[in-house]
Order: sequence, then C-alpha cells, then structure tokens
Amino acid sequence: MLRREVYVFTEGEVTEPEFVTFVTDKGTRAEPDREIVCTVENLSAPSKRRKPLPLVDEAIDKWIDVERAAKKAKLKPDDWNWPQVWCLFDRDQHEDIPTAFARARRAKLHVAYSHPCFELWRLLHYKDSTSSFGGVCDTAADRLRQQPGFPQTYGPTIQSVSKEQAKRVMPKQLSGKYAKARQYARALPAHTGPDQSRWDPYTDVWRFVEDGLDVVDY
Repeated sequence: MLRREVYVFTEGEVTEPEFVTFVTDKGTRAEPDREIVCTVENLSAPSKRRKPLPLVDEAIDKWIDVERAAKKAKLKPDDWNWPQVWCLFDRDQHEDIPTAFARARRAKLHVAYSHPCFELWRLLHYKDSTSSFGGVCDTAADRLRQQPGFPQTYGPTIQSVSKEQAKRVMPKQLSGKYAKARQYARALPAHTGPDQSRWDPYTDVWRFVEDGLDVVDY
C-alpha cells in the first residue's frame, strides 16, 4: 500500500487540530486503497510560536528533514507518496502575512489561508458569506455562533455558546456539509493581489482537505 506522510502546522491550538482529526477520521477518501498519515506537528507550541512567520519557519525546518528522508527513500516530487508539509494560518491582525507566504513558497511548503480567520471556513458550512469582514475575526466568529442549530451541536438544550466554547469543533457542524462549504469558498471574490492581508474574505481550506488529506467529502 502506498503511504503519504502529511505534516501540519496550525495557528490555532484547538479548532484547527480538531478539524484535522475530524477530516482524517470521517472523511471520504479519493484513494481509499492508499494510506494518509497526518500529524499536527506543533500541538504543544506556545502562542508566540503560532504566528504566521515563526510557524512557517518551524515548518521549513521540518520540511528540510522530511525532504531529505524522502530523497533518501528514492521518492520523487511527482510521486503520490511524496510527503507534504502544510501551514494553516489566518489573517487575524498579523502584519507579516505576505512575508510568511513568500517564505513558504520559496521553501515549497503548502499553505491553507483564511481571511479573516478559520471561522469563515466553518461559517461556510452553514451559509454563503461574500461580504467583507473588515479583517475582524470576531465578526466571523459571532456569525458562526448565531447560526440556527449551531449551539445545539454542543448539547440539545444549549441555546448559546461562548467564544471560547465555540472553538471546539463538533461533528454535526461539519458532517454532510463539505460540498456546500467548498462551493461557497470557491465562489468568494477572486483575489490575485500580492498582499494576502487584503484578501477579505478568503479561505482555501478545501485545498488542504483535498490535496493534503486526499478527502473529497465528509
């Protein structure tokens, strides 16, 4: 069986790792006869190391080791089982987004990026959302928490959830909704400018789902 190793560095300490776990456990694979082994590499990293630039720098260090091992195993970049290193980070209020992108691309890392934050991707599982958020993550997070049925994913009698509680990813928030979220994400305004900090709104998490995890639905 062919096996691909995928290493992920996430800005979020809770939401993104739980999302990765859900997709790898519940996702429908494009190549079910081939194995994906996905590891979130920075689970214990402190907050200051989770900002885009230091996150990318740590991912580059990892990629140097991973690429060396892949070449030693005589794998080639075009092989299905060529390993991947992904960075998942957001716009938030970071000022170094273009630099983080440039470093990642030079190092041949993969990036899944959300503007204003990962909550936009989660929101698209419930509704279309093409208007600007003004770069404010709280706006996207608040809209997510207000979606019909969202609070009840944490318990049938719960009527509202706190911002902290809403960081947890519940299966019912995602199950059966991937195709809609992907459609909405791909229909967001096309952003082609060199400054990714201006791509409001934007998310390409679906690329990580499909290109990284080999998942086509969940």
